[in-house]
Amino acid sequence: MKARVIAMYLPQFHPIKENDEHWGKGFTEWTNVGKAKPLFRGHYQPRVPADLGYYDLRMPEIREAQAQMAKDAGIEGFMYWHYWFGNGKRVLERPFNEVLQSGKPDFPFCLGWANHSWTTHSWNPKSQWHKDSVIIEQLYPGEDDYLNHFNTVLPAFKDKRYIRIDDKPIFVIYAPLDIPNIMEFMKLWNEMAVKNGLVGIHFVGLASGWIENNTKILDLGVDAIAPSNLWYAESKVKGKLYKLIINKARILFPGVFLDKYSYAKISKHLFTKFDKLNNSYPSVIPNWDRSARSGRRAVIYTGSTPELFEMHLKKALDIVAHKPEEKRIIILRSWNEWAEGNYVEPDLKFGHAYLDVLKRNLNHSK
Repeated sequence: MKARVIAMYLPQFHPIKENDEHWGKGFTEWTNVGKAKPLFRGHYQPRVPADLGYYDLRMPEIREAQAQMAKDAGIEGFMYWHYWFGNGKRVLERPFNEVLQSGKPDFPFCLGWANHSWTTHSWNPKSQWHKDSVIIEQLYPGEDDYLNHFNTVLPAFKDKRYIRIDDKPIFVIYAPLDIPNIMEFMKLWNEMAVKNGLVGIHFVGLASGWIENNTKILDLGVDAIAPSNLWYAESKVKGKLYKLIINKARILFPGVFLDKYSYAKISKHLFTKFDKLNNSYPSVIPNWDRSARSGRRAVIYTGSTPELFEMHLKKALDIVAHKPEEKRIIILRSWNEWAEGNYVEPDLKFGHAYLDVLKRNLNHSK
């Protein structure tokens, strides 16, 4: 069985009233992508989409085209970021709701809970010069809200397209350590799943920050982790002390220091011992550059190429090759995070080259 690659998918590419109110009428992720400026010689900005253009995810033909591209590249399905801020507050749900209700595209999917507050830093390249303020706060009101949340996503869990492990729907949690009573939350959802004819839920905790967080998240009782390892790789390339100092300096003197790394060097350190665990799903990233969103506050990787990405992907394939078939999962981070510089959709510089890397390796992996 080939590796199961699940691609993170951002639904931010259509207007919503919250973004209109804070950023101006018609704001989407494309707004910052299109006006991004290079911050140093050779900096690849702005990034311009090719085949699909500056698309609007309210258009079903765009969603169909994305699914076909992903399928052709050997990707198993999309992990749609799902926003639930507590007390029933949701945003950006329209694209996935239409996928769910229409039955199209007929392409596998799962959900990832982006359980973090939205602040004015989120999509403001000049935010280092402004005080941060909350647009929507992430809340955890308790059991009634957890039940409401579960019942809202239950139709997705029951959909034949939903991606499963051990017959359990996968549910990714962005910040598991932020949930104050996550064990009770998972217990309640598993009980509700059984009551509704499911075997249970397969909870996956995204592990970011220092490597020790992998252990902390596993100790919460999740079924699996998805290590990010970006901080780990950065500290390996420039040293942990440098990482601590530059982090502090960038807080004290915003906009003065750039934190940039060679993708060639970073990609050598993007896996750790935790990725080899059967209940760990390694991530592959085509690149990382949040400057379209964050300006000089961004962490920037430079020099990514399809050839370097292919070497990175092959390492991930080797790591999962000997795991149980259902758990040969690799998280592609991401399908379309254009403002973070981590996407595989075609752009004007590389065309289909990153998709071709996936197609070449995934359609022949065993």
